[in-house]
Amino acid sequence: MSLIGSNRGNSRRGATRRRKPPRQHRRGFDGWLDRAVDVAVITALIVGGVALVLNLLL
Repeated sequence: MSLIGSNRGNSRRGATRRRKPPRQHRRGFDGWLDRAVDVAVITALIVGGVALVLNLLL
């Protein structure tokens, strides 16, 4: 009798932590562009939040 759904040859069980591959550092123009986009998005969220609060209060 064969078991349905048996994991033959697959010895992974439980919540075993896996090592993440080493992170590559961003270099050159790409890194600066990512930083600029991050700053622009955060600034837009802050300005939008302040505008919403002022609109609701006034």
